[in-house]
Amino acid sequence: MAKTYRIGAGTKAVNAVFRAMTRLGLGKGYRHVLTVVGRTTGRPYSIPVDVMAADGQRRLVAAYGVTSWVRNVRVNGDVTLSRGGRSERLRVVELDAQQSAPVLRQYLREVPVTRPYFDVDATSTDEEFAAESRRHPVFLLLPPV
Repeated sequence: MAKTYRIGAGTKAVNAVFRAMTRLGLGKGYRHVLTVVGRTTGRPYSIPVDVMAADGQRRLVAAYGVTSWVRNVRVNGDVTLSRGGRSERLRVVELDAQQSAPVLRQYLREVPVTRPYFDVDATSTDEEFAAESRRHPVFLLLPPV
């Protein structure tokens, strides 16, 4: 059974460190700072996230499940991604289960630290990865309209 993501003091501290490193362009190239407007507060929130690139497209993976940033993205439909002093405004489209499966498979290969939060592994079928997308949504990143 997959681990449940909990936000405590330790998680907040780790996120602050990764957010600072990513803003400076340090660390893994797939890591970015996502800024999205809160669905109820209207305030911007920033959190480090991982973006998978393949076939000329970029996809945002909700590695820790349906968290606040996922709910905010679903409501707003647009985000800002930042890394190394650069920022870009993007719109997001949530992928369906079949489209998400190969992205989740790639994600588990490239970002092993999050494996405990998934109920699939490298030997899982495409159908099992598709089912996992209900717990770990994937969003296609597109230029603004």
